[in-house]
Amino acid sequence: MKADAFRELSDSELSRKKEELKDEIFNLRIQIATHQTTNVARVRKLKKDLARVLTILRERELGIRRR
Repeated sequence: MKADAFRELSDSELSRKKEELKDEIFNLRIQIATHQTTNVARVRKLKKDLARVLTILRERELGIRRR
């Protein structure tokens, strides 16, 4: 997802999305470790999305507005 799409979400929706991403990363890492999936590139994408969500939450906490 793009950062603009995340910025349109409310704080509670972002917090929920953060938890979903953490759970999905955890589950995918287990699948990779047990050789149930070979889609290792998805972990990178999910981690970037998680970083975007955390950045937006922090910006809102500090009162920083981004365009």
